[in-house]
Amino acid sequence: MKLNSVEAISTTIKKRRIQLELTQAETAALCNVGNRFFSELENGKETLQIGKVLHCLEMLGINVYAVNREDDSRENK
Repeated sequence: MKLNSVEAISTTIKKRRIQLELTQAETAALCNVGNRFFSELENGKETLQIGKVLHCLEMLGINVYAVNREDDSRENK
């Protein structure tokens, strides 16, 4: 999935949490962040700390890759 917006990231994180059958509080504890931060993350708050967001993605087993657009378009042909 292409994560090119805050909404895409928040949706991906929420789907993963549900897949893991965890509550927001349990997931926040797993990620070592506060409940409020995790709630704001799932709700798409745009001003969250990128380091914490990346940490949550990692803890949930979601890999993030950076690919140059021209390289990505060649692979999709």
